[in-house]
Amino acid sequence: MRFNRLQSIQRELTPKRVLIIYGPRRVGKTTMLLSYLDEVKIKEPLAKSFYATGDDMAVRDLFATEDRTRLLDFSRPYDILAIDEAQNVPKLGIGIKMIIDAFPEKKIILTGSSSFDLSREIGEPLTGRHFTMTLLPVAQSELEGSDFEKKQKLADFLIYGAYPEVVLEADADKKQKILNELVSSYLFKDILAFDRIRSPKLLLNIVRSLAFQVGGEVSLNEISRTVGADIKTVGRYIDLLEKMFIIFRVGGFRRNLRTEISKKAKYYFYDNGIRNAAIAQFNGLETRNDIGALWENFIAVEILKQNGIFKLNENLYFWRTHAGKEIDLISDGARGLEAIECKWSVRDTSAPSEWTSAYPDSSFSYINKENYLETFERRSMHHPLSK
Repeated sequence: MRFNRLQSIQRELTPKRVLIIYGPRRVGKTTMLLSYLDEVKIKEPLAKSFYATGDDMAVRDLFATEDRTRLLDFSRPYDILAIDEAQNVPKLGIGIKMIIDAFPEKKIILTGSSSFDLSREIGEPLTGRHFTMTLLPVAQSELEGSDFEKKQKLADFLIYGAYPEVVLEADADKKQKILNELVSSYLFKDILAFDRIRSPKLLLNIVRSLAFQVGGEVSLNEISRTVGADIKTVGRYIDLLEKMFIIFRVGGFRRNLRTEISKKAKYYFYDNGIRNAAIAQFNGLETRNDIGALWENFIAVEILKQNGIFKLNENLYFWRTHAGKEIDLISDGARGLEAIECKWSVRDTSAPSEWTSAYPDSSFSYINKENYLETFERRSMHHPLSK
């Protein structure tokens, strides 16, 4: 299927602020950046732009010097400075601070596929001097075509996910090849590059353990026993998986009841395809026993994408009591408190009485394979981008 990205660099740029674009590898950050620079050439032919990647040794050497005069001399001729994969540039934050303080009118754009690396490089120098945008795999609201056409491809999104290359590829075998390469790149190249991450087998075992627990509360102690590693090591690996945009954490919601569980967490994958590639399961939905987990992961990450695209400013939780009453997802934001049940099958359901009595002003919805597109549209309908 074709798609059209709804996020825009032009809309995110703000005077006197550096724009940092986070996101996994190969979700289109470079494509978006280069497209923006091409648009500038057409709309502002006199504007001068500088583009480089973080692997450019000349750029790395320049920023490593921390020489203010050299940095200002370098940047002075340009209206736009763009550095792709900026986490690879040492002392980047200090140098960019010098530039933006001296030339607040300049547009500076940095991209990075590791929030850990890029945050570390930017650190304190750019505090209060930057805004961020997170680009994730393709959202359902970005797909072209009718709702009927989108629903015809739903199984593909549950099995192969929504990375741009995967969405554009029609052949199932090629989709699997792309995803297997992505998993290899993420797990064995990017994450293992960190000094304290030494075991590819342990890392993969932790990812697989999380993959089999999608939709359920995760116990680090249990994972520790399963993979044969101490709990601190497991926690460190999971932390890096989050910072490399492979998984994200959803905590327990607690506000009114003593019986509410808040200390445990669920972990979802930013992409169903990555999750399925990690456990080598690309078989069709009709033969799978994890359709509930696939559906809940799909819904959770779509809500996350909507938050980024439409700036809904919602926090995502799950809800459960010690007695076992539970709700898959809780959205808490400007639109109020919303309880969400993720149901693959088409059936009506209602929130537990314990929830409705404790939170009478909250709304409730269930999302299934028939109403998911309408539900996503309803949740974003007040944003101008959705019109």
